[in-house]
Amino acid sequence: MSKSVPAFLQDEVSGSVMSIYSGDFGNLEIKGNIQFAVDYVDSLKELHIFVAQCKDLAAADVKKQRSDPYVKTYLLPDKGKMGKKKTLVVKKTLNPVYNEILRYKIEKQILRTQKLNLSVWHRDSFKRNSFLGEVELDLGTWDWDNKQNTQLKWYPLKRKTAPVALEAENRGEMKLALQYVPEPLPGKKLPTTGEVHIWVKECIDLPLLRGSHLNSFVKCTILPDTSRKSRQKTRAVGKTTDPVFNHTMVYDGFRPEDLTEACVELTVWDHYKLTNQLLGGLRIGFGTGKSYGTEVDWMDSTSEEVALWEKMVKSPNTWIEATLPLRMLLIAKISK
Repeated sequence: MSKSVPAFLQDEVSGSVMSIYSGDFGNLEIKGNIQFAVDYVDSLKELHIFVAQCKDLAAADVKKQRSDPYVKTYLLPDKGKMGKKKTLVVKKTLNPVYNEILRYKIEKQILRTQKLNLSVWHRDSFKRNSFLGEVELDLGTWDWDNKQNTQLKWYPLKRKTAPVALEAENRGEMKLALQYVPEPLPGKKLPTTGEVHIWVKECIDLPLLRGSHLNSFVKCTILPDTSRKSRQKTRAVGKTTDPVFNHTMVYDGFRPEDLTEACVELTVWDHYKLTNQLLGGLRIGFGTGKSYGTEVDWMDSTSEEVALWEKMVKSPNTWIEATLPLRMLLIAKISK
């Protein structure tokens, strides 16, 4: 269990957010071509996608006429099962050369039920990654015996074919429980403050961003307090897409009126070496779009997240349990 006190009454409530990782579709012209080849290696039972190069891509940086492109692949329809594979990012060019092989371990008869989705993206460290185009191959009709099909070919990049963006794929779920403890003091007429208890039980079916490796942990912030001292986190659990945390976080200093203005932000991260990558998160509150009279971007709870918060507020001293789908969030900036 970990405990801290969020500072609700700040001089100024910050509504600003920054994007950690998400996809931006439709803002750039789709142009250019990609050269790649596909082959199935029977001895290894592997699909190999040789990504050679792209040419004449759209410029994410219009002023300097350049992008930082990389290529990403999925096997559809089950994106989550096989995971995505990515090339390295080639910076400051519209004609990147990769010469990389992306591999999927898969039986040939299963491969015949799949489509290969190959998309090109501009990598932006500070804003959202931008979609530069895609190619989709139906592997069910692919002639695997024709050796010409293993040769490098040029394909024109196309607009997004699916109405649902690939970046909005299943990000797994979190099983958790919340409890509000008012803690009234008998005989005292002064207003008292209560506690919000957050029991992070487990996550289910988290996405794999690094092949088969995953080392996940959960971080919690009570918005609008973005100070480092209000942040709590679980330990990291490795080698599983279904980590069990069983960690309870306690935040005190809640007055009844704070419950309508605050929002519990829970984010799940993959820790690798010196970096953390956001897998998804929740924002549990009333989702009113405002906090203490200020319009804020982060008060954007979904109907399921709002329902959990409402039940907690209406049933003090009772654990309210839920399993909620993780979603991609714009993360509130951390203050000192």
